[in-house]
Amino acid sequence: MKAAVLREVGKPLVIEDIQVAKPAAREVLIRTAAAGVCHSDLHFVEGSYKHQLPTVLGHESAGIVEAVGSDVRYVAPGDHVITCLSAFCGDCSYCLTGRMSLCQSPDVQRAPGDPPRLSKGDEVVNQFVNLSSYAEQMLVHEHALVKVRKDMPLDRAALIGCGVTTGVGAVHNTAGVEPGSSVAVIGCGGVGLACVNGAAIAGAGRIIAIDTVPGKLELAKTFGATDLVNAADGDPVAQVRELTGGGVDYSFEAIGLKLTTEQSFRMLARGGTATVIGMIPVGTMVEIHGVDFLSEKKLQGCAMGSNRFRVDMPRYIEFYLQGKLHLDEMVSQRLPLEQVNDALAALKQGEVARTVLTFDA
Repeated sequence: MKAAVLREVGKPLVIEDIQVAKPAAREVLIRTAAAGVCHSDLHFVEGSYKHQLPTVLGHESAGIVEAVGSDVRYVAPGDHVITCLSAFCGDCSYCLTGRMSLCQSPDVQRAPGDPPRLSKGDEVVNQFVNLSSYAEQMLVHEHALVKVRKDMPLDRAALIGCGVTTGVGAVHNTAGVEPGSSVAVIGCGGVGLACVNGAAIAGAGRIIAIDTVPGKLELAKTFGATDLVNAADGDPVAQVRELTGGGVDYSFEAIGLKLTTEQSFRMLARGGTATVIGMIPVGTMVEIHGVDFLSEKKLQGCAMGSNRFRVDMPRYIEFYLQGKLHLDEMVSQRLPLEQVNDALAALKQGEVARTVLTFDA
């Protein structure tokens, strides 16, 4: 099968023919239909985060089941599925206490000494976050996917596999935004737009979108933003505090920078909660003013929208089909796998909300 392989940090992905193994007992082989190009992949290309190389990147995807292992009962060939990088084992303390997105169990991977899922001749090609969706096929553990209704367009369904679940989940699951509350979202890429949309669905009374790209700010209005703040026009904290008369109840950082994380905390009203969604580079330290804790302000992290993806993702599909979740507007362009490097370049330049790689599935 064709796949986009990262062989060296800082270098373009290489389209290669690699081999995918047959499904083991609890594995599912999927024909990839679509894969979103997420900033998380770019972090690994640029070396902000490390991964064993060579690897096939990609983790936001949807497709059609081709084959299943002998013990798989949840899906069958022909089923439509969305994948999720937060595969769950079902047995660890996180899974058993309902925090499945924090599961790190090796049980969803092949055991050391077993043949690899991906290879090229005698060379092992490492699987990226249990998925590797920049490829014509994916071989995954059955707990890394959810079965979805077949009338859902797969190129839109793919977005739910990461960005939408992260952004909407951060609002609904991690922060628990309440109807009528005030919200600020820093960064209007795919995840940030999903945050804005999630806040609108949650019934937030005021939703402030913050970015430096005018086109993205205008797009945020389509997703439910009531106010726009261009950070290039001056201190966004001051702008937000002036708009709200003191700060917001909830803020979301969807970029992954020290500066914007600190800003998300500083723009809170008393008792407010800042949720960090962006992937801050390893080694970065965040500074906040300690006295603010006396006014019960909170700074918290978020892992993939604190998802219970087999419950959440079908709900997001219903939101889309009801016209509440705006996935059509999130897709900036569709490209074939061979243009994956163009998609990553556009992402780095801030030109797109989401590029979707499409396959013949």
